[in-house]
Amino acid sequence: MSEERFGEFVLLRRHGDGHVAELALDRPKAMNAVSTGMARSIAAACAALGEDRDVRVVVLTSTHERAFCVGADLKERNSFSDAELVRQRPVTRGAYTGVLEIPVPTVAAVHGFALGGGFELALACDVIVADRTAVVGLPEVSVGVIPGGGGTQLLPRRIGAARAAELVFTARRVEAGEARELGLVDVLVEEGRDREEALAMATRIAGNSPVGLRAAKRALRLGQGLDLRAGLEVEDAAWRSVAFSGDRAEGVAAFNEKRKPEWPGE
Repeated sequence: MSEERFGEFVLLRRHGDGHVAELALDRPKAMNAVSTGMARSIAAACAALGEDRDVRVVVLTSTHERAFCVGADLKERNSFSDAELVRQRPVTRGAYTGVLEIPVPTVAAVHGFALGGGFELALACDVIVADRTAVVGLPEVSVGVIPGGGGTQLLPRRIGAARAAELVFTARRVEAGEARELGLVDVLVEEGRDREEALAMATRIAGNSPVGLRAAKRALRLGQGLDLRAGLEVEDAAWRSVAFSGDRAEGVAAFNEKRKPEWPGE
């Protein structure tokens, strides 16, 4: 396993052959509250991952034992003038869109508190694995703002408009069991196993065609919110992008020869 730091608070680990990358939030003294500097580091790490053709899956984790991420750094925000807050906005937004726009499948490993922007980082991932200590929520209206990392758009896409509205308007925290029932998280595991299970899932995903994975993610994301006819056109375009690839040829050959594929990734 190799490690690389992006700034002081973000650690990037590449596992095994490098096909699984772990993006670890590493600001334990602040329970991973997202400061301006940390936001820049998240965005930079995501950009690097997007350009790395060896990476097939990204797992978003936390090094803090009691929290995934508690959201924006409100202590830092409290010191800002209005002008400074305006200047910070593109920086923080870049962190959330950075995770959202990673072109390969992403899995969040959540334990403890995942609140506000912390939960939005998880919502930006394709799959959320949580352990039984997880507490999630979007409490922004309780401090006079609204979710600003994609929460008002990503949450309704997961659980429907009415349920999302109830959670956003009440600002309530949701514990792991209810979160799984509502669809706020996808996989619920025993305490302390979120990272292990997320990495195991990522390893399974990484065994598949890298060309296929990118195209499937593109079709899933671009098709959201479209009517069926338009969505099928998105799928067809994604299918055509892989149908004549080296991965498709290798996959068919490996199936017929009863062997494990050796993906060319093109």
